[in-house]
Amino acid sequence: MPLPDSLVDTIGRAGHVCVLTGAGISAESGVPTFREAQSGLWAEYDPLKLATPDAFERDPALVWRWYRWRRALVEGVEPNAGHRALVGLARRVPRLTLVTQNVDGLHQRAGSEAVVEFHGNLFAERCSDCEQPASDPSVSELPRCPACGGLLRPGVVWFGESIPATALETAVAAAANCDVFLSVGTSSLVYPAAGLIHAAREVGAVCVEINPNPTGQARTSDFALAAKSGELLPELIKALDARPMNTIAEKR
Repeated sequence: MPLPDSLVDTIGRAGHVCVLTGAGISAESGVPTFREAQSGLWAEYDPLKLATPDAFERDPALVWRWYRWRRALVEGVEPNAGHRALVGLARRVPRLTLVTQNVDGLHQRAGSEAVVEFHGNLFAERCSDCEQPASDPSVSELPRCPACGGLLRPGVVWFGESIPATALETAVAAAANCDVFLSVGTSSLVYPAAGLIHAAREVGAVCVEINPNPTGQARTSDFALAAKSGELLPELIKALDARPMNTIAEKR
């Protein structure tokens, strides 16, 4: 899909670009979406019965086995061209805030810095009792907190839990202060992340959806591009580099 010149110009002149990524960008690397992860040995399990505080309290060993299986899946893939293009975009605009709903850490592995992880990180751990983070991923079946002895749990946001306050505040503030908002590979169904584009729209930001399967947000976005992020985002970088230097915002 050819990029509209007006979109390239808008991003090239933007002082602050806010990007929200979802499962779609990682799916292009081969990471199963959350429900697709219910396959093989885990096909009989409902994610609602595995990714909840109640499930962990009921059978922590089962939950840990599932999360270690998911970790192994992610460890076997690499960041794709879409992840890498966002690293390049951050170098070409004065300010970029990257918010992700993904827990796989692929943005960081690609080179993105200061990623706002809305739903935590698959490879992080914290105590289920004292909430202190653990420094290293555990290997024991039921890892214990070195500080208080409580059970360690995966450092992700489970169903029924709140988004970490710092991540939520940072994301909302960025959306409400950006010139361009890019929604990349997200279903736009899970709140509060799905509400970020509304916050951007309220301050007059140019809103862009990049998704091979357009969502309900496509109708109200300024640009709705039905394409894979791994194909379109590298084209955006090329288009930005082709613009005259004096029309690209200086990086502060």
